[in-house]
Amino acid sequence: MKNKKIVLLLGILPLTLALLSACNSQSQVSASIKEQQISEAELDSRLLALIKSHQLTGKPVADHPIPDISSPKAQLGMKLFYTKTLGGDNTTACATCHHPMLGGGDNLSLSIGTDSKKPDVLGSQRRMIMDKHPGVPRNAPTTFNIAFWKKALFHDARIERISDTEIHTPDVSYPKADSLAGETLVQAQARFPITSPDEMRGNYLDKSYNQTLRRALASRLKKNWLNEFRLGFNAPKGSAEDLITEQNFSAAIADYERSQVFINTPWKSYIEGDKQALSVSAKKGALLFYASQDQGGAGCASCHSGDFFTNELAYNTAMPQIGPGKNVGVTGTNDYGCYEVTQKEDDKFQFRTPTLLNVEVTGPWGHNGAYTSLEAITQHMLAPVESAKAYQTDQIKQQGIDITDVKKNTQEAINANVDIIRKETVDKKDVKHLVSFLKSLTDPCVKDRACLSKWIPNKNDNDPDGLMLHARGSEDGKLL
Repeated sequence: MKNKKIVLLLGILPLTLALLSACNSQSQVSASIKEQQISEAELDSRLLALIKSHQLTGKPVADHPIPDISSPKAQLGMKLFYTKTLGGDNTTACATCHHPMLGGGDNLSLSIGTDSKKPDVLGSQRRMIMDKHPGVPRNAPTTFNIAFWKKALFHDARIERISDTEIHTPDVSYPKADSLAGETLVQAQARFPITSPDEMRGNYLDKSYNQTLRRALASRLKKNWLNEFRLGFNAPKGSAEDLITEQNFSAAIADYERSQVFINTPWKSYIEGDKQALSVSAKKGALLFYASQDQGGAGCASCHSGDFFTNELAYNTAMPQIGPGKNVGVTGTNDYGCYEVTQKEDDKFQFRTPTLLNVEVTGPWGHNGAYTSLEAITQHMLAPVESAKAYQTDQIKQQGIDITDVKKNTQEAINANVDIIRKETVDKKDVKHLVSFLKSLTDPCVKDRACLSKWIPNKNDNDPDGLMLHARGSEDGKLL
């Protein structure tokens, strides 16, 4: 699952940060970025040197051409993404857990798919029937910028590219290739939420194979969706049998998801030459982020590397273990991460490194949403073991999450060779500056309902089954 186990030493020297000089020599520059006397020009000089050394451009690169949301196929994909026809009991859609106005997620620590009280209510007000515990054991990853993932998808990387032309999925034993995975990682991913009883499937065909379920859902679509598929695939005379297949509907959904590219951030503007795009605090945070331990920084870029802010490898970061856990074939309430896929002991509690683009709006954070503020998750990543041991469950904002075994399960994660070790005392100003930098990775569009409207169906659009999800609820006073 991982290419190489990397032990990172993250530490922040409280008053003196030694950074590389602009000429990238190994000589140390002894001057704290927290000292008020350091000029902004000097901050820019040091930061630009680090940008050069990390070969940053501000523009992630995708493996495949990125679809335009206005294309017919992406438009079909959007309707499929929002229709509850693909939910086994017709109560859930892909957008139930991945709504653009909720950061491409659902603003819940643990997702609520099937068995919700009011299926069209999304966000923090979504509730389970009879106040059950959320059945989904993990946080919903954002769909924003999903086109840029090249190696793996899902928190445990169970969708994994194993060669230029082969993708592994849970439908085949690890690490074999799935011949039905599709052309892209995103298409492979789009084929699985519909198969999960807690996410979309419910009890529908619950004894059947995943592929049997997918074909049954395609048959549902054949009743009323032929015109939509003819438009989407530019086949005006195509038959339902030829056009409405599980491969085609997953490909269309993938085009919609992959069109969600939001990378026009202040950080990108700064890299492109606008020195006023970042605040002084954000610039200090960027220096902490990119400077290595030896240079006196936090070394965040060791894992959150490149313009996509992830090396796509998996690590144990001692994330507090809340919720029901996700165990395959064993009892308990823990979540062993990549081990569930590979069955390798070294992969226990390993989770894929997330991208940080738009991280401000993609919380709660962690594979199970254990942290509900950007400051808290940042503090944790600077001192994982200490933070995990001191974790307070009262920060969880969602009702009904099982916290019975948090301490016991978290200690097991701590004992399993945590990959990130704090070296020195963490200063509160470090957290403040790092958070300022992380917020500079937000594309303004992801906070703007009007800007995001291209990715949200209009209520006047044709709704073949009358089952389109039109979300109700509001987050931060904004209607979804």
